[in-house]
Amino acid sequence: MMKLYAFLIAFLVAVSGYTSSANASTDTYTDPYKMMEVLADKTFSRIAQDQSKIQADPETLRLIVNEELVPYIDSRYAALRVIGNSADLRNTPREDLLAFVDAFQNYMVATYAGVFTQYRDQKVMIEPGRIAENQKIISIRTRVIDPGKPDINIEFKLRRGKDTDNWLVFDMVAEGISLLDSKRAELGNLIRQQGLNSVTTMLIEKAKAPIAKVEEK
Repeated sequence: MMKLYAFLIAFLVAVSGYTSSANASTDTYTDPYKMMEVLADKTFSRIAQDQSKIQADPETLRLIVNEELVPYIDSRYAALRVIGNSADLRNTPREDLLAFVDAFQNYMVATYAGVFTQYRDQKVMIEPGRIAENQKIISIRTRVIDPGKPDINIEFKLRRGKDTDNWLVFDMVAEGISLLDSKRAELGNLIRQQGLNSVTTMLIEKAKAPIAKVEEK
């Protein structure tokens, strides 16, 4: 099975976005293929520029992920998919759902930040495709090139915004394994056993852990 860090490196390479410190607005793209091409290039340019800061303080990666990646991830949709039928969403207080969404996003930010410590100038090739006029969800195939290693084929799932043509990423699939489904299997059982609020608290604590290098296994 492909290593988890390789999955996440590919995910980060393809969906990262750029937000200038002088301008907090987020660029939007009606063409998701163009989004992946442009944003991946901008993100890794920043990582290269900030290497000295990252080496001195790995927590810099948490900031980078929040600024560069999060604006282009549909965290709310992904979090609700993770909950699935593990909780009664209709009868769950809205504030509890929002708390879980926030905790899940911060948990994933910490996970991705750790994976960024593995950055070794990987390149991504995005396969071209077409989008039907009324299509709401698409899959984009990519090939991640890591010198000296076999290419990694990754499929990304994107969702068109409800009231806009802007696209956001909500899942990735590699070797038939969905990152979203794996998190749903992991957290869904805990939600059923311990309750949503208990899992929210657990994710908050996990997200607080210092950013540490993800080791290859």
